[in-house]
Amino acid sequence: MLLAAAVLMTSTALFAQTKWKVDKAHAKIGFSVRHMMLSDVNGYFRKFDATIVSSKPDFSDAVFDITIEVASINTENESRDNDLKSDKYFDVAKYPVITFKSTSVEKKGENTLKVTGNLTIHGVTKVTTVEVKLNGTSTSPMTHKPVAGFKVSGTIDRTDFKVGSVPAAMIGDKIELRVNGEFSQE
Repeated sequence: MLLAAAVLMTSTALFAQTKWKVDKAHAKIGFSVRHMMLSDVNGYFRKFDATIVSSKPDFSDAVFDITIEVASINTENESRDNDLKSDKYFDVAKYPVITFKSTSVEKKGENTLKVTGNLTIHGVTKVTTVEVKLNGTSTSPMTHKPVAGFKVSGTIDRTDFKVGSVPAAMIGDKIELRVNGEFSQE
C-alpha cells in the first residue's frame, strides 16, 4: 500500500511539471559592453533556443535551459561581428554554442526570481546568477495556450570565460546581459 502511494505521488509530481518553449518572434538575447571606457556597444544573438520546465505558476521551481548559436552574434557592424567570431574572442569554429542550465531558483519577490546555473562560454563553465522577472502570464489569442513573459538581467566578466585578451580600457570586462522573452506552454 505504501509503495502504491509513493508511485502515485511520484507520477502526479512528474505529470504536474509543465514545459514551456520560447517564442522566438517575441524574444531577444542581448548584451552590452563598454568600449574604450566611453560608450556602450550593444549586441544580440539571432539564433537560440530556450525551454523552461516548472510545476508552479510562479516558476519558483523552474529549470531554465538555454542554447545560443555564437555565430549568430550581431552588433550591427559586420567587421566587428567577424572579429568577435574569430579565435581572438569567441572562436566559433571551436566553441559554437553558449549554454545555460539553471541549478537553483530562489524567490526574491512577488514576480522576481534569483536564478543560478551553469553558464558555458568559450569552453569554460562558471556558476552564474541572474535576476529573472516574471512580467506576467496570459492566454495567447492565437494558440489559446498559456504564455508567460520574462525579463532577465545580470552581469558577467568576459575574462572569467577567456573571451578576448584586450585590456579593459579598450573593451570592458563586464558584460551586461539583457534578455526578454515570451514562452508558450507545450
